[in-house]
Amino acid sequence: MKLRQKMNFKSILLCMMLIVAMAFCAFGCKKDDDKNTTTPVSQESNESSDKTVLGEGATQFDFVVVDKDGKETKFEIHTNQTVVGTALQELGLIEGENGAYGLYVKKVNGITADYDVDKTYWAFYINGEYAMSGVDVTNITAGATYSFKVEK
Repeated sequence: MKLRQKMNFKSILLCMMLIVAMAFCAFGCKKDDDKNTTTPVSQESNESSDKTVLGEGATQFDFVVVDKDGKETKFEIHTNQTVVGTALQELGLIEGENGAYGLYVKKVNGITADYDVDKTYWAFYINGEYAMSGVDVTNITAGATYSFKVEK
């Protein structure tokens, strides 16, 4: 029960931080739009270079979420878990369904990608390369970067 309350608190805190960050981006973009109608790619990548630190534990890894528009959201994950999927589920960053081939991830960082609905899915990457194992069986390597990208 205590763990569930802690997870709910972290989820609420993460949502509030994301809302504040989106508000800052919206107001910042509005001012830039008054001056220039196009935003250089380098400005967008600078805005997304900040990481949100989540979790507690001895092992640290980076986690990147790339939505269907190519927008990156970066996290620095701290955990005592040994499997990537378990750590991300514990923090509420991924959700899915267990099937014959393991965990089928349908929601990452609150964003849904469902092949049955719109022919998109979450692809799992390890250090920038397409993963050869599922997130639910991939052991954590300290300092590695794991990511999910919406693909079609």
